[in-house]
Amino acid sequence: MVAGWLIRVACVVLALAAVLPARAAPVEELTGYRLSDYRAPTPAGLTGAVTLDADGVRGLLARGEALPLFVQRLDRSPTLPGAPWLLSKPYRQIPGSVWLPNVGLGAPDPATLAWFQRHLDRLSGGDRARGLLFYCLSDCWLSWNAAKRALSLGHTRVYWFPAGIDGWLEAGLPSEEATPLPGP
Repeated sequence: MVAGWLIRVACVVLALAAVLPARAAPVEELTGYRLSDYRAPTPAGLTGAVTLDADGVRGLLARGEALPLFVQRLDRSPTLPGAPWLLSKPYRQIPGSVWLPNVGLGAPDPATLAWFQRHLDRLSGGDRARGLLFYCLSDCWLSWNAAKRALSLGHTRVYWFPAGIDGWLEAGLPSEEATPLPGP
């Protein structure tokens, strides 16, 4: 009788284990940049940056403490250097954002890296203490890489929003159509 009860309990435990989502192991922060598989779970934070949720981002932007930078990757190259990007679909961004495509790649080409640095200098007015908020999509390393790179370039007030535009929209916050800056 006890053996039958134990077997039933074991079956229930196994059935629940099969249907309940497994908790993913925490993702460790890298010492370098993520070089591939950018759409994957990210670390809980980024050393040197402030990690925010949607409410934190909303407050930060309402106080005017940071410039939001959307770093979604574009798979198509611009038609010509400096020409508009060819978009395969419309994208949404946090209002007031600047879209700097492909700057979150782990190993950007020299032209993209120089383009990123030039735009950070221009957008911050050369003030390395100007708040910069990096985001992309949820579970996306591109914003983590871009924020890390901004820190390496000497920017001191770097914010990271790992939930990205997906988390922003899920929170019911307003968005606008995104238009990328012309590429390098």
